[in-house]
This record gives sequence, structure tokens and C-alpha cells, in this order.
Amino acid sequence: MTSVFYSVISVYIFIALGYLSKVSFKEQIDDKTITLINVYFLQIFLTFWGLLLRPIDVTLLYAPSIYLFIVALVVITSALVAKKLFTDKKEYSIATVAAIIGNTGNLGIPINIAIFGEASIPYTTVVNLVNVFVVYTIGVYYYSRGIFDVRTSLLNILKLPILWAAIIAIALSVNHYRPSQIIENMLMMGAYASMTMQLFLFGMYLHGTKIKEISKTLTLWVMSIKFLILPSIAFVILANIELDAMIKGIIFIELMMPLAIANVNLASLYDCSPRVVTALVFVSSFMFLGFIFIGVWGLNYL
Repeated sequence: MTSVFYSVISVYIFIALGYLSKVSFKEQIDDKTITLINVYFLQIFLTFWGLLLRPIDVTLLYAPSIYLFIVALVVITSALVAKKLFTDKKEYSIATVAAIIGNTGNLGIPINIAIFGEASIPYTTVVNLVNVFVVYTIGVYYYSRGIFDVRTSLLNILKLPILWAAIIAIALSVNHYRPSQIIENMLMMGAYASMTMQLFLFGMYLHGTKIKEISKTLTLWVMSIKFLILPSIAFVILANIELDAMIKGIIFIELMMPLAIANVNLASLYDCSPRVVTALVFVSSFMFLGFIFIGVWGLNYL
């Protein structure tokens, strides 16, 4: 439990630094510029590094398939119910997609290592890969729908270089390509720069964000999906299938991760109430500190 706690706290240090930078320099720091640099350039390095770090074994695809099935089921349910609760297009988009975009990479991988050891890495890697596609397909579509029509939202998916980088990286990995040490070091530099910038960006958006001004209905809905409905559906499905206990646990823990900062990136990129999304990520991050221990306890019954 101690290692899980410290894994979470170490991430929050960079968030605090991002907040401090915005407090200190205010409008001298342009949030949108940082978002564009991160999404269109640095995250390409993160994608290649994450997918080429270890070979993708097709035998590992069972775990992410279950993960994707659960996510798709929750998105469909959320989209149908949220339509009756939220008339504002931006709120509807956020209500539909925010909860299913979890921090499976920066937070999920180290926490799973803390719980299950390094044997979890191949599984967390492929689950995070699926989450990348969820973020840059379903996530891009719904955040775009806040201001764009259906056709433009679909085109926005194809415009992001991260999706194409992921496809190329998967093709290279399947064909047993292994980068040299020099290339791997270069990719790692860009990857860590991207992860750090994401955390800084989240901290910067926290500055000026007023949680009290956000719709209570939206907050309650997103947190209920994230920490009650999604884990409950996952638990029922995982408890009723034949699968190694560690793999079940990895899927369950990854689905419990708080809202990813990628939500803020996309909300900022498509002008879909980024400060509202930042506040939701902030709330989920603190709620997670309590729910993760309930989740770890629940692993005993999977």
C-alpha cells in the first residue's frame, strides 16, 4: 500500500510545479501553445517509445480486448443516459467520454508494478495501447462534438499525428523492429518531456479553475461513472470469466485510474470547456486516493 501511495504522490509533484508556474508568470505562459506542442510533437515520441519499448505479443491481446469491451459498454450506456441529463453540447460531450479516459500510462503502469511487480508490464503496456486509441478516436470525436459537426469531428481524428504514429509503431513492433540504443534514448527523452509537460499543463489549468462554479450534476455524473458504475461493471464481468487472477487485477486497476490529463489536452485543443474538464480531473485525482485502496481490497474477490 505504501508503494502505491508514493507512486501517486510523485506524479502530483509536477502538477504542483505547473500550478506554481502559472501563479508566478500568469499570462506570460500560453496554455494553448503548450497543448499544441505536446499533442502534435512530443506525444509522437511518447507513442513510439511506449509501443517499441517491448515487443507486442499477440497472446497478450486478450487483456486489452476485455478492457476495450468494458469501455465500449460504458460509453454506449453513458451516451444514451447523458443525452437526457445534459442539453448543453459541451457538457454532454464531457459527460459521455471523460470518465472512460483514464490515466492508464503515467499512473496506471507504476501502480500496477507496485501491486503485481514487473510481470504486469507486458499487460499494462498493451492495455495502455488500447487506451491510446480510445483517447484519439472516441475521445477526439466527443470533445470535437462540443463545437463541431459529426463530419468535422471524424476528420479531426485523422488529423492527429499520434494516431498515425501508433499505427506505424505497432507495424514496426509486429515486424520485430527493435530501435538502437541511441534511437531509444532519443524517444525516451521526448516521452518523458511529454509526460512532464502534460502534468505541468494540468497544474496550469488548475490555476483559475473554480470547482464551485462547475455543474454539480456533471461532477456527480462523471464521478459516479468513474468510481461506481465502471468498476462495478468491470468487477461483474471479470468475476465471471476464466482468466489468470493477475490479469484480471491489472484490467480492474487500470479501469479505476482517475481521469487522464489527456482529457484536458483534448478539451483545450477543441475548446470544449477545458477548465471544467481540469476541475473534473482534479476532483477524480483526489477521490482516487481513497478509491484505489478499496479497489486493491476488491482484488481478493476476482
